[in-house]
Amino acid sequence: MTARGVPYASAIVFALCLTAAVGPGPDIDPAWLSVDAPAKTVRFQLIAGLTGVNGALNFNGFSDGGLTLVVPVGWHTEIDFRNHDGMLPHSAEIIAPQTPLPTQPVPPAIPRAFTLRLTEGLVSEATDTIRFTAPPAGEYFIFCGVPGHGAGGMWIRFRVSATAEAPALLATPATPS
Repeated sequence: MTARGVPYASAIVFALCLTAAVGPGPDIDPAWLSVDAPAKTVRFQLIAGLTGVNGALNFNGFSDGGLTLVVPVGWHTEIDFRNHDGMLPHSAEIIAPQTPLPTQPVPPAIPRAFTLRLTEGLVSEATDTIRFTAPPAGEYFIFCGVPGHGAGGMWIRFRVSATAEAPALLATPATPS
């Protein structure tokens, strides 16, 4: 038996290989997060366009809120931004959660929590570091400010927690934009 000229068994094997290759979603790399607990400092590597997921409109391979960075209240936070996307410029800022998502940059929810060239974005392999002290507990988005990118799904979650004892990265259900 064949399906469009491909033996049926071969088509099943191909489909199973494709499913395994695609997998359930991106993995969290522990190297993205470094913690100095005595100094209450966390450093997060935020990589724009790490993979082709969502047309490269992603942070660390996650889009539409599929990754959450959790930081305890009062911790010194450093977000090392790098644009890995070879085609498009990207930026990052921490904004208040909102629906619908903005189509361009908005004032950051945390003072100094944004990259240079927020609207224009940083070119391929350009870097910047965002530094701030985690404010009182709350929910936020790390959002690409280049017009259309954030609204197109280029955002992840940032949670400041009053109960977390240490920073963490968590896979979270993606929210369609």
